Amino acid sequence: MEARKKKLPIGIENFEEIRTKGFYYVDKTGLIRELLENWGKVTLFTRPRRFGKTLNMSMLKCFFELGGREDIFEGLAISEAGTLCEEYMGKFPVIFISLKGIDANSFVTARELTVQMINGEARRFQHLLDSDRLTSYDKEAFTALLRTDMTEAVLCGSLKVLSELLEKHYGRKAVLLIDEYDVPLSRAYSQGYYDQMLVLIRNLFHQALKTNDSLEFAVLTGCMRISKESIFTGLNNLKVLSLADVRFDEYFGFTDSEVRELLEYYQLSRKYEDVKAWYDGYQFGNVEVYCPWDVVNYCDALRADGSAWPQNYWSNTSSNEAVKKFIQNADVGTTKSEIEKLVAGEIIKKEIYQELTYQDMYRSIDNIWSVLFTTGYLTQRGKPDRKKFYLAIPNMEIREIFTEQIMDFFKENLRKNGAAVNAFCSALQAGDAERAEKELSDYLRKTISIRDTFVKKPMKENFYHGILLGLLGYKDTWVVSSNEESGEGYSDILVRSEDEETGMVIEVKYAEDGRLENACREAVRQIERKRYAEELQEEGIGHVLRYGIACYKKRCRIMLADGCPEEQ
Repeated sequence: MEARKKKLPIGIENFEEIRTKGFYYVDKTGLIRELLENWGKVTLFTRPRRFGKTLNMSMLKCFFELGGREDIFEGLAISEAGTLCEEYMGKFPVIFISLKGIDANSFVTARELTVQMINGEARRFQHLLDSDRLTSYDKEAFTALLRTDMTEAVLCGSLKVLSELLEKHYGRKAVLLIDEYDVPLSRAYSQGYYDQMLVLIRNLFHQALKTNDSLEFAVLTGCMRISKESIFTGLNNLKVLSLADVRFDEYFGFTDSEVRELLEYYQLSRKYEDVKAWYDGYQFGNVEVYCPWDVVNYCDALRADGSAWPQNYWSNTSSNEAVKKFIQNADVGTTKSEIEKLVAGEIIKKEIYQELTYQDMYRSIDNIWSVLFTTGYLTQRGKPDRKKFYLAIPNMEIREIFTEQIMDFFKENLRKNGAAVNAFCSALQAGDAERAEKELSDYLRKTISIRDTFVKKPMKENFYHGILLGLLGYKDTWVVSSNEESGEGYSDILVRSEDEETGMVIEVKYAEDGRLENACREAVRQIERKRYAEELQEEGIGHVLRYGIACYKKRCRIMLADGCPEEQ
């Protein structure tokens, strides 16, 4: 009988749980060794969301914490570093806080959540109240950390005080782990209380990281590298390891060999090319990595259904606000052209600012490029040229996010171009293919087009299909249906007018070679050959117009079926 496979750790970010409850684990414990050998008093790792930051922080906690379980590291890479394990494993009090949950609509609530977070961590150390090494004043200071009505001074000094008390009790300095440090600032910026939250976080960090003699070392993680002047004021012992840094580059995300091993373990190697196309392509330092969240979720789907298609798992965990703002602000020809190149799988060169404040992030299109890079919507290719980076869209998943946002922006703009849309629809209804072609061409020139060399022809047709559905849907008196069974197949688009006297059948083709005329003829012949008009005729619609529409980049051709008879 085949051995039972390990469970896939979907949403499991607790290292001990993964190691003790039968979950599959991709070994990232080499990070511990490199962290100790490349010492930094305060180390900040910046990586996009869902790349294993929290799990790695949980791993660090399990390794360094007093009284931890050494057996859960057996067989892992770090166990081979015997001297380091003897010196550091299980030797320190560890303070581990996550700011991920401080997601509030107001500063009052955000502050309350911060207090609750400190309360929760302090409760783990309630045995300090029985310590014979702490004075009554020490215990009074600790009791203040358990209160929900903390003063501002107590809150800002809480991490420093807790580490001092732990050192006094254990005789060892504390290790401080702060996960997702920038989440409260992101939320505060979007909800209008950024300045207040900034002061709170700055004061909390200043005391815990700069003026703290009871600190062994600290590790922080986040998505963004917030400007040092904004939050890490005066902190001269900070080592930032961003997406561009070579050190630690393989410890966040899955490498190609790790993905191959995982797929082989679950007997899914046949899906390697799909996994690579959709979820690989991120470059951290010198290493190309996959998004772990996507790989694990897709493998789970494949185990249930071997024919499951890749899905956009990563984007479902975020609003994709950065891409949305980018598309909305792309109001100049140069930026539109650059977006088209990116979606086409090309590389562009841009100056990247890795230190920004939240107020600066969306102030200019230049800064938005930097936001897209640091949050994982764009990745680097090759080595940067000083501040100039060679940027690309990593994979199919992110490319799909861009095309969806482009389409959403197109639909939003329909309302602003009502006259042009009406002119196009009226021309189609009147059977005036030449005028309809002119109107559609004008519209395509103004929008961001898709000429993606990375995807197959049907996906390109889907983009133009979507544009036509948007334009035709503007006429709220028309009934527009897509991919409806008709005749001997499925027509691209069927349109029924309000009076049901006129109908339209539209077949869309992408002219891969740029030969629009040939593609149009093929489209109208397909309409005739597969009798797509029968559905409308059987409903009693007497006048049915049959259009072939071919597109290529920003060009189009529209042809009436009557103008392209079947070849004899």
